[in-house]
Amino acid sequence: MIAVMLMSPVGESRTQDRAPEELQRISGPVQLDGISNEPAWEAIRPLPMTMYLPVFQGEMSEWTEIRVAYDDEYIYASGRFYDSDPSGIRINSLYRDRWNGDDAFALYLDTFNDNENSLWFMTTAGGIRGDFAVSSDDEVPANESWNTFWDVATMVTEEGWFAEMRIPLSSLRFQEVDGKVVMGLTVTRFISRKNERVTFPPILPKFSFRKPSVAQDVVLRGIHSRKPLYVTPYALAGVSRTARPDGQSLGYSYSRDPRDEMGLDAKYSLTDNLTLDLTVNTDFAQVEVDDQQINLTRYSLFFPEKRQFFQERASLFSFDQGDGNLLFHSRRIGLTDNGQPVRILGGARVVGKVGDWDLGIIDMQTTSDGPSTLSENFGVVRLRRPVFNPYSYAGGMVTSRIDEDGRYNLGYGLDGVVRVVGDEYLTVKWSQSLDQDYLRTRGIRPFETGQGFASWVRRSNKGLYYIMNVTRTGADYDPGIGFVQHGNSTFYKGVVGYTIFPEDNAFLRNHSWNNVTLVRVRNGDGKVESVYFAPWWEFESKGGTTGWVEPRYHYESVPFSFKLSDNTLVPAGEYHFYDLWLNYRMPTSDVLSTNLDLIVGTFYDGWITTAAVAPALRFSRHFDLSGSYQINIINFPDRDQSLTSHLARLRIQAALNAQVSAQTYLQYNATTHVAGVNMLFRYNFSEGTDLWIVYNHNLNTDRFRQVPTLPAMSSNALILKYTHTVGF
Repeated sequence: MIAVMLMSPVGESRTQDRAPEELQRISGPVQLDGISNEPAWEAIRPLPMTMYLPVFQGEMSEWTEIRVAYDDEYIYASGRFYDSDPSGIRINSLYRDRWNGDDAFALYLDTFNDNENSLWFMTTAGGIRGDFAVSSDDEVPANESWNTFWDVATMVTEEGWFAEMRIPLSSLRFQEVDGKVVMGLTVTRFISRKNERVTFPPILPKFSFRKPSVAQDVVLRGIHSRKPLYVTPYALAGVSRTARPDGQSLGYSYSRDPRDEMGLDAKYSLTDNLTLDLTVNTDFAQVEVDDQQINLTRYSLFFPEKRQFFQERASLFSFDQGDGNLLFHSRRIGLTDNGQPVRILGGARVVGKVGDWDLGIIDMQTTSDGPSTLSENFGVVRLRRPVFNPYSYAGGMVTSRIDEDGRYNLGYGLDGVVRVVGDEYLTVKWSQSLDQDYLRTRGIRPFETGQGFASWVRRSNKGLYYIMNVTRTGADYDPGIGFVQHGNSTFYKGVVGYTIFPEDNAFLRNHSWNNVTLVRVRNGDGKVESVYFAPWWEFESKGGTTGWVEPRYHYESVPFSFKLSDNTLVPAGEYHFYDLWLNYRMPTSDVLSTNLDLIVGTFYDGWITTAAVAPALRFSRHFDLSGSYQINIINFPDRDQSLTSHLARLRIQAALNAQVSAQTYLQYNATTHVAGVNMLFRYNFSEGTDLWIVYNHNLNTDRFRQVPTLPAMSSNALILKYTHTVGF
């Protein structure tokens, strides 16, 4: 009986509810101008659209025609987005990959038809391109750093706005069987001022419209994966200055380090389903700096990967076992633990499919930077394949980190996700680290150097949902290219909630009652280390406003004191404390929008008030401001200690058009006493050909916190970089 349940997809799956549809071939040439008035387009049937929000299957307020077709070279999509009030069409940004509440048209392609991953192509009435990668059936945030080659054109008229997309088949990877290719397809239109979204196919509000598993299967015939070779050389010139201690004067002096470098990236399709990426003398000068963070815990902060080379099919290399721990985290390659770059001599990556297997391989080599930073080789191999049904998989991962002296740290993991029945999913994972020095002194101890994870989840955005997780992490679990936030403990997570979509409510689109319980137990003595308990009510209005009210209980057993700042600490002891978290978020379609957070309550043996605001002001499609400010006021009256921390960010974006843009990102962190400026100018001549001008400036905001007195400027750098892609 159980075997039958596992092998038969049950519930609202696209394979059960909707038969595959033949995607129409386009019969003649089309000009990419946004208008889609050629006879070839008229011969393509428009897709039947259904309202997704604010009311599922409600009456659409504006007429929409979306057509999707293909030929031997491209997939085409056109949209005619009629609007009774064209002056209300929102164009808030001209910045690549940035959606600021604009009217938008999106196409999602599950190219391997695996119900897990899809490529998201989006444009707005202003004609910007946004391309993202959806993974894990949209259970995790989309990868916004993924980019590929494609074209778009838009036009705004008195009737509305119009768009055309042209996506080369060479930019996609897909599986051809007996001359037939099956993909998952979803298209959407978003009318910003009305917070109205229409989709094809119809998608129940219990599901995210981005989920690959609810897309419509479409059939393409007679197409073949292309095997283009793209070579992208770069040339870079610049200079940097860094303050270094001057041993003679007991002060600081600035070193001047000029840079003139060349390198290249290359992309080649080894087979119809396998892509090889090569990089030589890798450079990431144009990558935006990390966001500053404030740490009010005793655990390490996590910083996400932003570098483009590691973005394609990044979800394939994901091995997340909950509790903030990762078997593989690509930021460990080419960056020190404090975020300083280490030169990458070169490397290779292979991603794609071999038969039913998803395959991912990464091999990177870094250079030595003195005795403290040895040259190292990093390797990752990832395999997984469907089992039981199209929504389940099993696989494994192997990682390696070997330095020039031969010292190594290896890791391996096995994982499986099974759709048991309906929306019920079981996940089981195991991983272990194998460090050379540890093996020599203590041998193989799986439970000390391993981590196990089990989860049962009901995935649903409507009605009942729940999450039950357990993660056990050994005391010596230390994957060399992973990330471990919590070690030597067993972590239990329970979440349950119920989401309601009221049909007769004029204000609410949905609201939910939820509860989360987190418990961490030390492995050594079996004592409870922390407890977090929080019921909360969350809502989303039909206009797009969201918010929640969340009273919270905390228990912390602190074995050793830890610092919150230079002058403030939390002593060892046991603490029970309570707070209330209020959140309010305005819809991003407004010219001025903001997110507001307020936390008030006790904090260990003291009190805390946290207030945060994140406004965005869109002056026009050419210029906008966004930022955030957070203040934490913490008092420990019994110990006569206090802390007031400030974290401020301001992002200024300007775009002349979709090709020429500039950004300035300012940050200030009072806790770490730093401020920074990151300025980025981009001239995108065409996809893959760019001129970048980058300027970074870092300041010490408290020069007198140590002796000798710190310089006002800790470092700055000016870099000019040009990349040019050539296709063969």
